Amino acid sequence: PVHYLQPGRKPGRLIFSPLRGIITVIRWNAPDRERMCFFMRTPYEEERSYYAHGQVESLNEYMTRTFLWMVLGLMITFGLAVLGWMTNATLWLLYHVPGFHLIVLVVTLIMAFTMVSRIERMSVGAARGVFLAYSVLFGFTMSCYLYLYELPSLIFVFLATAVYFAALSAYGWLTHRDLSSIGSILTVGLIFLIVCGIILMFAPGLVMLDRLVCIAGIAIFLAFTAYDTQKIKAMYSYYAGYPDMLEKASIFSALPLYLDFLNLFLYLLRYVGKRRN
Repeated sequence: PVHYLQPGRKPGRLIFSPLRGIITVIRWNAPDRERMCFFMRTPYEEERSYYAHGQVESLNEYMTRTFLWMVLGLMITFGLAVLGWMTNATLWLLYHVPGFHLIVLVVTLIMAFTMVSRIERMSVGAARGVFLAYSVLFGFTMSCYLYLYELPSLIFVFLATAVYFAALSAYGWLTHRDLSSIGSILTVGLIFLIVCGIILMFAPGLVMLDRLVCIAGIAIFLAFTAYDTQKIKAMYSYYAGYPDMLEKASIFSALPLYLDFLNLFLYLLRYVGKRRN
């Protein structure tokens, strides 16, 4: 689970669950502010105007730090994926540790829940540690794809993902349009991806459905890239004036972007990637 902020309101809840090796994210637009808000009431809201003069970090600096955390997480994930593939450590773990992939799944869910439930109580160091450990664990998942697809294809898809992600992220940051209105549409799209993913688990021969799911997944996570990038501004506005909370919020904002990039990469890989013989 992760949280995000909508302009002018408290953080809403965002829940994600892995499906077929793809980190699938389900977001809720909280309709009831008091009932659905995870953070509930905090002293930050009542004292915001009093402490506003203590703001020491600009929005651009906060945005830069958020994206640096995202890039660091991706570097760790893909770096360990390559290392696991080159040393065959991934295969060794799969063969010698029964249910290792399930262990990774459970631990990542626990870490995500910990980040959500304790973001305002955990230290900055703890938030950093959880995010980095999260990136390490997903390195194992990503390494599995190196055994399935040819290396030139993986490199091409990675570069394409970086270009698409950068373009949509720039749009989300620069546009004056309020993208919060597409949140419910994206939620429906993600439910569609999950339902179709479950169907494909039991009927893998449905090639046309798989292609449709890939196209839909690419479109949905491109939209989420712009959507989550714009949420950085809302998160900054909510915690402006509180350096420690901004430090943790930058890590918290980096997580959805990190997941958006991975999802986009995996859907593109499934759609245009060339499998090994």
